[in-house]
Parts: sequence; C-alpha cells; structure tokens
Amino acid sequence: MNEVIKAIKRRRSYRSYTDKKISKNILKEIIDCARLAPTAINVQPSEFVVITNKEMLKKVADITDYGKFIKNAAACIIVLCKETKYYLEDGCAATENILIAAESFSIGSCWVAGDKKAYCKKILELIGAPETYKVVSILSLGYYDKPIEAHGKRKLKGVIHWEKF
Repeated sequence: MNEVIKAIKRRRSYRSYTDKKISKNILKEIIDCARLAPTAINVQPSEFVVITNKEMLKKVADITDYGKFIKNAAACIIVLCKETKYYLEDGCAATENILIAAESFSIGSCWVAGDKKAYCKKILELIGAPETYKVVSILSLGYYDKPIEAHGKRKLKGVIHWEKF
C-alpha cells in the first residue's frame, strides 16, 4: 500500500504523548507540507505558529476549553489565515496536511477547534498575531507510545453512494 494512504488510514486523534521532543527539521517538514495545501485562487492565506516552549504550551492549553492536554505535547501548531473569502477551506486543507504529515513521522496529533471558538482572540493576543487573522486550528503534536487501534466505527459501506444518493 502507498505510504500516503497508510498515513491517512493510521491517523488518529492523540491526546497523550511521550516526553520525546520533535526536531525542528521534522517540524519544518510538517509545515512545508501544510504550505503546499491547495488554496482557492492560489491566495495562500495560511501562516503557522509553531510552539515548543513548555510555558507557552501551558498557556495555550489553559486558554482552550477542550485542549488541556496541549500542555503535555511536544509541540503545538496554530494555523492562522488572513481573512479571505475561502480562508476556512484553505486553512482546513493546510490543517489536514499537517495531521497526515505528522502521522508519516509516527507523531500523534489532535485538532483542537479554532475558527468559531470564543477564545480565538486570546490565542491571537498570546502569540502576537494581528487581530485581522483567523485562528483556523490549534494542533497538538507529540510522539505516541503505540498507535491507537484501527477505526472501528467508520464504515465505507454507510458513506459511499454510486451515481445517486
């Protein structure tokens, strides 16, 4: 099976990580994959803030409502977009590339909300981003001890339709 397909099928949401650090080179590779995501009319509105400092990780975790585990991650990537017509679609495409790229390095990740959360303004302030940017996603990353079991609840039979719904 193709390595990309394997990474997509292995990807899970991990909220528990080992203490192992992620090298800057790997983080750069992951962001490089994110920047290559498709964007509407090639506007490329996405920018990325990579956080590895434990104090900053704790601050991000404390601001979120369902991302308290971020404080134990090796890194956090905040996907930001300039406000364009399709910023959300573009930022989500970049986010998905991050999740798959991380899995290709056996790094677990978890997508912790973004755009519609009330705390986004606080996140922008914390990272020093202009308030005109949109927080599309906050992603925790870290090495996992062992992969989570295969998706048991997602079945192709129930979601695929040929020719008509």
